[in-house]
Amino acid sequence: MNARINNLLKASIHSDGVINLFQDANSDFSLFDLNFLQEIANMKEKNLAVELLKKLITEQVVVYKHTNVVKSEKFSEILQKAMNQYLNGMLTNEQIIEKMLNLAKQIQAAQKEGEKLGLTADELAFYDALTKPQAIKDFYENEELISITKELADTLRKNRTSEWQKWDSARAKMRMLIKRLLKHHKYPPEGMDDAVQTVMTQCELWADSNDMGERVSAYSDRLNQYVNETYDMGMVAEPKAQYGKKE
Repeated sequence: MNARINNLLKASIHSDGVINLFQDANSDFSLFDLNFLQEIANMKEKNLAVELLKKLITEQVVVYKHTNVVKSEKFSEILQKAMNQYLNGMLTNEQIIEKMLNLAKQIQAAQKEGEKLGLTADELAFYDALTKPQAIKDFYENEELISITKELADTLRKNRTSEWQKWDSARAKMRMLIKRLLKHHKYPPEGMDDAVQTVMTQCELWADSNDMGERVSAYSDRLNQYVNETYDMGMVAEPKAQYGKKE
């Protein structure tokens, strides 16, 4: 790997913040590109490769903790289980690297699920919450679930106000609207009352956060800052890497 990649990795390791792991219009380089992760996996220093992959994947899971309740739980559990096995000597360096690469593929695939369903990133988070119980799909057609998702997202967008984070009455009104909408669609099926809490948690997370576009832009700015700092320090000697280059 060239000097630029090495220096970006060093910056990510020593940073306490979350750097950009998305490919977007402001950058043609992504530290979460699968080709780049494979380059790390191929390093001779396997212990370092494990730490780098863990760092990058953990940061992506942190992003999900602010956007998608269901997927953050899923990916956190997978990563934690693999690392526990590794630390207990049940997995070799090569085996934990393979598991983390597989997890990275799952995360990347998850980012594209919304496109297939015609949903935005925020809407996909609501869809994931609605369908967390696997049996839910036995009671509803997928088109109906997508319809509920879009109606739920639209209701939240129209009713989110600055008072949401300040007043209990505003939060109570939001919860009432959500429950009324779900009841109208006869959600959830009998015996799955816990499913409502997952949906409510996702809705509250969304209402407490900025929209996905703003978060991606902020993370992109953070990555650009690292790149600029690297150049300013005179540490870059080679051309920009081609990993993650957008068409």
